[in-house]
Amino acid sequence: MEAKGLIQVSSPHSVDETVKRLLSILSQKGLQVFALVDHSGEAEKVGMKMQATKLVIFGSPKAGTPLMVAAPTLAIDLPLKALVWQDKDSKVWVSYNRPEYLEQRHGVPDDLVKNIAGVGALVAKAVE
Repeated sequence: MEAKGLIQVSSPHSVDETVKRLLSILSQKGLQVFALVDHSGEAEKVGMKMQATKLVIFGSPKAGTPLMVAAPTLAIDLPLKALVWQDKDSKVWVSYNRPEYLEQRHGVPDDLVKNIAGVGALVAKAVE
């Protein structure tokens, strides 16, 4: 499943389990988790309901800084994000920005795209 600039991968796990697996993989790879936003949990706090939806914000200052120096507007899209969410049919998805889309959107030099190109492999491992 793909929307403009997004890659969406199905997960056989629950939202919570997928997030747990992703966080473990990020830790193993030495990547920093900057934030975990529980959108559905926050909605519940104000008396609203939505399907389980969590956003993991992660990256590496060592990898991301050269990208933002070369293409300053990329800072609006970095750190990287993985949205783990459940659709109305209870299917779980992980959505993330396609690295090539970010490259085109911000004019990232070709030689630096490799710094963010590994996001797909991280997500693939989380949904195994």
